[in-house]
Amino acid sequence: MEAVIAVVALLFLLFVALGAYVTVKAVGAAKRGVDRTLSQARRTVEDTTLRARTFAQPGPVGELAQLRLKLRTSMRATQDALHAGVAEDESLKESLALFDRLSAHGHELDGELRRLETEPDRAKLGQRLPGLRERTEQIIHSADSLRWAARDRARRFADDDLASLSAQIDMEAGALRHWTTERTTTPASSWPEAPAPEDATSGGQGWPETPESGTAEAPTRSAITPPGRRPTYPWQKKPRPESTT
Repeated sequence: MEAVIAVVALLFLLFVALGAYVTVKAVGAAKRGVDRTLSQARRTVEDTTLRARTFAQPGPVGELAQLRLKLRTSMRATQDALHAGVAEDESLKESLALFDRLSAHGHELDGELRRLETEPDRAKLGQRLPGLRERTEQIIHSADSLRWAARDRARRFADDDLASLSAQIDMEAGALRHWTTERTTTPASSWPEAPAPEDATSGGQGWPETPESGTAEAPTRSAITPPGRRPTYPWQKKPRPESTT
């Protein structure tokens, strides 16, 4: 009896622990989802505000907003591309580590640009703009290089895989049509060639002559030649006429 109670208690504790684990995981997933949603909403609001400042506030403040918008767009696109590619290509981990270092410089520059938006001294702000613009372009260029290199690598792998797949499909299609290689073709019978003409005057191509046609076309000849008239000489006697008596 005591063993049965112990087993039931142990099962109860296991179910409680499993329920607590599932609850913690569900709460964590919900919290991450809420944080992700809030982050996306915050980024959307900030990007919309920066676009509005770019058009509404010309001068140094509008240029600062434009620099921030370009920096954030490039860094976000590169981050999404690398995180999506590292799941399929392990060699992108080194590129992702480089991007993390570049991202630190990007966050630092974005914070500096955000603080300078409230700077009342416009002349001092205008003097610092060339250096800020150069730093922004350098970070954007590095981020774009990493992003396009990762995309080119993924496209090259896709092209190689497609070429290999096409070759395998061609081989399989040839194996399925094996009867086409076993079929033998017999050459078609041709007409006999005509003999060469006997003289240059006869032109064109004719049928080969048969012995019957040659015999029919030849001139008819008599089998025995009739005797001709014998010549007479002066020393010969004239023949006597036969007597009637």
